[in-house]
Amino acid sequence: MFSPGQIFRILTIQRVLIRHGLDEIIFATHLFRPIRFVFYLLPWNWFRRVHEPRAERLRRVLEELGPIFVKFGQILSTRRDLLPADIAEEFARLQDRVPPFPGRVARSIIEKAYEKTLDEVFLEFDETPLASASVAQVHAARLKDGRDFIVKVIRPGIETTIRRDLELMYFLAKKADIYYSKGRHLRVSSVVKEFERTLLAELDLMREAASASQLRRNFINEKQYYVPEVNWDLTRRNVLVMERISGIPVWDINGLKKAGIDLKWLAEYGVEIFFTQVFRDSFFHADMHPGNIFVEWSDTDQLPRVNVVDFGIMSSLNEFDQRYLAENFLAFLNRDYQRVAKLHIESGWVPTGTRMDEFESAIRTVCEPLLDRPMKEISCGDILLRLFQTARSFNMEIMPQLVLLQKTIVNIEGIGRQLYPDLDLWKTARPQLERWMNDRVGVRGVIKGVMENIPLWLDRLPGLPGKAIDVIEHLHDGKIQLENKSRDIEKLRHEMRIYNKRTVRAVIGSGFLLSAAIIFGLDNYVPAMFAGAPVVAWVAGIIGITLLILSTGE
Repeated sequence: MFSPGQIFRILTIQRVLIRHGLDEIIFATHLFRPIRFVFYLLPWNWFRRVHEPRAERLRRVLEELGPIFVKFGQILSTRRDLLPADIAEEFARLQDRVPPFPGRVARSIIEKAYEKTLDEVFLEFDETPLASASVAQVHAARLKDGRDFIVKVIRPGIETTIRRDLELMYFLAKKADIYYSKGRHLRVSSVVKEFERTLLAELDLMREAASASQLRRNFINEKQYYVPEVNWDLTRRNVLVMERISGIPVWDINGLKKAGIDLKWLAEYGVEIFFTQVFRDSFFHADMHPGNIFVEWSDTDQLPRVNVVDFGIMSSLNEFDQRYLAENFLAFLNRDYQRVAKLHIESGWVPTGTRMDEFESAIRTVCEPLLDRPMKEISCGDILLRLFQTARSFNMEIMPQLVLLQKTIVNIEGIGRQLYPDLDLWKTARPQLERWMNDRVGVRGVIKGVMENIPLWLDRLPGLPGKAIDVIEHLHDGKIQLENKSRDIEKLRHEMRIYNKRTVRAVIGSGFLLSAAIIFGLDNYVPAMFAGAPVVAWVAGIIGITLLILSTGE
């Protein structure tokens, strides 16, 4: 049952829907279609007004319902595999701008978090916020040592508001799943759940601080890409203190030109950094809109420095996701649609009963028009979107991290082509894709996989001979009872011989690799051990890897 406050909120939502003429959409659903005549009896429908397009009305409804619904619309705008194009485009215009709460309230929250007055912590604190959004607002501050920092403060009472509105969203989503004709396909409830996870994560500023710290560590040696430093001593769950950065906003094209910044370099560097995050680090900034990127340059610098802020939405990819992206992108570049279809079916992304020829044909139909143009005009984000839409029609469940990736690629492409219209994203990204494939699938990938698994193999080695003997004894017992009774027994015996050979090769190969590792280690500490030690170690390593590879085949 709903509380009085929630009932009042439901009535408010209904009133807003009616005001924007969306009661017509409600009565068109499966649930209300039998009583659609009631729609025409409602007094406000006797003289119908001319309304704006459907998408614009929906956007205005979300804006009127408040910041939580605005953020939900923003999340929905990234799910272009679910929404009609007109609604997705309109929702992308939603702005997370909320009137600030009083500076004295922010001061009170911070002092409560620190259990001391602000004068004891900061040299200066500006109660006028620099920016204000639905979940938090940002103030400028100066530490006792004179360094400039920003202080991000969670809005008071926002968690209660969020949970109240989420309850209503779940209620409406469940009804949509049941009564809306496309509800099951859209999986509205799962979208709300994804939104809940993202929104509640933003309430924990310790999490955002940890993400910023991780990204900073990943690029600590990169001079042209800068992530501000977190002050961990002053950061709490509802208060984040981070180094204040400066620079020209990346959307200020005229300002960048006046500063003499090479826009072509900047566009290509942004793409390169993003794909480095995705494929080298498996951890990327998933909120790369123009307001979060600043460019700093002085006359003494050879190249400008890109400063990034706002680490509330980050995402990571496992090796499975990375391979999905790399192999599919490269297959698209080669127009190998059969390879794309095969990858999806073999990996289990689409049901095993899916006909490959039908899936391949569907992919070709939606992607060929995109690829039939110069490479610099092909949108990487659009290709991913088309792939998601096609795969979903074959019952593929799209992973949230891939949706965030697609959204971020669209943002990076948009920024890059605003800076430099002739940006060839594929030319910039392809080396990263091929490098990752070589590292994971090529010879280097095999060697790396072997080296990573050596500890596991060594741990299991002592038990292998005993297990092999047990299997052989069981086979021997079976042979005595059933010799020449069945062809299956002979097949089993053949398989066991192969298994024994593989076991021997694995044991010997692991021994060679272990010996190589020991020789290399001793040579580091006892350089004069013997002159040919490195050569012996390399030979032993190559023999070991060869035997281990052979142990995986007949």
